[in-house]
Amino acid sequence: MPRVAFATLGCKVNQFESDVIEGLFKARGYETTAFDQPADIYVINTCSVTHLGERKSRQFIRRAARLNPEAVIVVTGCYAQVSPEQVRSIKGVNVIVGTQDRQRIVELAEAAARSRRPVYAVADIMTAAVFEDIPLLDVPGRTRAFLKIQEGCTNYCSYCIIPYARGPLRSRSLASVAGETQKLVEAGFQEIVLTGIHLGAYGRDLSEELTLEDAVKTVLQTPGLTRLRLGSLESVEVSDELIAIMQQNSKLCHHLHLPLQAGEDSILKRMNRHYTTADYRKLLQRIYSRVPDIGISTDIIVGFPGETSAMFDQALEFVRSMNFSRMHVFPYSRRSGTPAAEYPDQVPEAEKKQRVHAMQELADRKAKEFLARFVGRELPVLFEAEKDGNIEGLTGHYIRVYSQGENSLLGTMRQVKLEKLYRDGVQGVLVN
Repeated sequence: MPRVAFATLGCKVNQFESDVIEGLFKARGYETTAFDQPADIYVINTCSVTHLGERKSRQFIRRAARLNPEAVIVVTGCYAQVSPEQVRSIKGVNVIVGTQDRQRIVELAEAAARSRRPVYAVADIMTAAVFEDIPLLDVPGRTRAFLKIQEGCTNYCSYCIIPYARGPLRSRSLASVAGETQKLVEAGFQEIVLTGIHLGAYGRDLSEELTLEDAVKTVLQTPGLTRLRLGSLESVEVSDELIAIMQQNSKLCHHLHLPLQAGEDSILKRMNRHYTTADYRKLLQRIYSRVPDIGISTDIIVGFPGETSAMFDQALEFVRSMNFSRMHVFPYSRRSGTPAAEYPDQVPEAEKKQRVHAMQELADRKAKEFLARFVGRELPVLFEAEKDGNIEGLTGHYIRVYSQGENSLLGTMRQVKLEKLYRDGVQGVLVN
């Protein structure tokens, strides 16, 4: 039986797409193996959000070539889409597929294997008009399932390469959303996570004038569904209706990921973000007033071109005043082809590192403050992994919980009393 191995970099959307591609290979009779093992085909699903993502993508390509010089190496994803010539120059690459036409990926890999000639299939993503609806042919054995319902972005934030890698907005049909959800629930998944490149834009391209709320309602109606979580959303797209659904239906997790990106208004404007810090604060106040225990996580970029020390101090002060449950802090990564790459006043790398450190220290404190609010409470936890004698999982608020328990509890939802802060979460005790 031929063997295929996968390496996935970047976001949850990439992880979902790798699962879809894995299903296509399995349907053709392939056996999957670990990436560090010999395989006939290696698939590297790449990331281009930062220079680090691209560098890691290149490292995985070269690692595959060393593991089996005779293997077919397939490179797909955002890096393959925006920089196909760079990928093509890496020794050992046989197939390049961008961020569409993935339904042909097995066919292309096998053609390259037969002919021993490279196959390059990177199309113009800006002409893509329809969501590439590839069903999950094989459901991977995980506790949480990611379901991609939207593709593309037209926000064009000045620092971001993703609109050029993913193209215009395309949405999955509601019928397909319902069908794929039912398949995942019947396979035993306890939690579905809706993902997309610009998830809040779901439905804008469809003639039915659908919205994300329509997709959420559709998924929540699925018989047997235990829990639904939403991927990253733009803050300006959080509607009163969405919050009302969260209030009314306990299956929708009390957690939102709302990227702030900068805590100072002039930097937000230079980023081409469509809100101010006052807008963002007002939104969170409105959400907290209706869902008091909600966990709101965020992304923050520091060291954006033109960010002075005074601006950064103002950003720190703004973040300090917010009740974030978790923060992902990134140094600005200069992406060729984006407007911000040409901005003057680029911040030196050493200064970026110092600012990342300061913001991360604040992020750690805010996370502990949020977690401490839940100590003493009992919450349902979906257990998904075992490590060092503990089982661990997530609450609906995206709190990681550790507890003593048997492996048989993995993949199940159990009530846990949270007792004390532990590692990156809380330690608790199972409630009979």
